[in-house]
Amino acid sequence: MIYLALKHLHVTCVVLSGAGFFLRGLWMLFDSPRLAERWVRVVPHVVDTALLASAIAMAVLSGQYPLVQAWLTAKLSGLLAYILCGTMALKRGRSKAVRAVFLVLAVLAYVYIVSVALARHPLGVFSG
Repeated sequence: MIYLALKHLHVTCVVLSGAGFFLRGLWMLFDSPRLAERWVRVVPHVVDTALLASAIAMAVLSGQYPLVQAWLTAKLSGLLAYILCGTMALKRGRSKAVRAVFLVLAVLAYVYIVSVALARHPLGVFSG
């Protein structure tokens, strides 16, 4: 029962985090003043904290851990790529063109992570 509730929380946070990131990326590309609003800076941290906490709790409850389970290692690697590309896309890219490229790369990393989670295989949907 607890695991199922954590899984639902995790999946909800995955959707909210991805959608929020994509929206902030679009706002960045179009120079929206919304990016400066306080809630836009706070909500992603709250959602991502719940996402990470639920992931850790599910790993502990299920006894499945990155570096032991290949698919979880792949998800963790994808997460690191997503974070790095996302940071470049929203904050550190020197030009809008560079930020746009990193936005696309971050979205691809996000899709990869979801694909791996659904297939429970490091190749995601390409696992056959």
